[in-house]
Amino acid sequence: MSTCATVSRDLDEPISGTAATATTWLLLEQPGPWGAKALTSSHLDPALGRALETAATETGVRIALIRRPGRHADPAPSRIRQVYAAHTVPGNAWLHSATTTDPRDLLGLDFAALGAGDPHSFGSALGGRAHTGDPLALVCTNGKRDRCCALLGRPLAAELAASGVDGAWEVTHLGGHRFSPTVLVLPYGYAYGRVGAHTVKEILQGVQEGRVVVEGCRGGSAWERPGQAAELAVRTATREYATDALSVVRTDGGAPRWEVTVAHTDGRHWRVIVAQGASLPPRPESCGASVLGAPARMDVVSVRELATALSN
Repeated sequence: MSTCATVSRDLDEPISGTAATATTWLLLEQPGPWGAKALTSSHLDPALGRALETAATETGVRIALIRRPGRHADPAPSRIRQVYAAHTVPGNAWLHSATTTDPRDLLGLDFAALGAGDPHSFGSALGGRAHTGDPLALVCTNGKRDRCCALLGRPLAAELAASGVDGAWEVTHLGGHRFSPTVLVLPYGYAYGRVGAHTVKEILQGVQEGRVVVEGCRGGSAWERPGQAAELAVRTATREYATDALSVVRTDGGAPRWEVTVAHTDGRHWRVIVAQGASLPPRPESCGASVLGAPARMDVVSVRELATALSN
């Protein structure tokens, strides 16, 4: 049995344990402006937005709107729209794409199956199939949610697109706007903060090679926050960067302290102690905040390799 001690890390840095959580992402192209709650405050029919939110509740599916970088004119409703679905759980990560002229087609999806990693309804309802292009780099630019995202995210998205990154899209709120510009990379679902275009290109190259870039990483969306921090801590301690190598198989306890079990595909297991703290000294939690706060952080207290493999 070996023990790896780790240094507690303040999540006011763009690191582990602060990414949005979702086993599956469903992305719908919606040109035009977005409000703070984009599904019901954009040019998408708000009734449809509410119906999609309801359909996705407690399924593991998170719905986001996307648009191409640049000016946000909203053309005629009949415009062909891009749709993506991405499952982010290691060992079954996939990215499928489709197009539609009627966003109401998304109501034909089996959201519970999508959340569980089954893409069949994406094919039957939308004619979707496995995506064969580049991985996606989704840059949060939802300025109505927090102006940091517009001020810092839009220039990054534009630079990526101008430099030939075909998978670059603007996306609605990802969370963690104090780390702007923030980027979600699919299909593996790792989020990054305070990144530049060069770093994003390195991250996308890593995706194509089947490895995770941990610098600037805020966690994988397949796990809750303690699991995000624990998985990245094991990657850092063991220098294991293969995308499908590690999984969070168990989380015990509750705020402010968890014991997280991380498993390797080769049978090794680690027990990771994660503690929730507050980032000090107080600071604004977003660009628009006038009141100082103490954002939550996840501190990895220890990483201990277990002597024998645990069963789930």
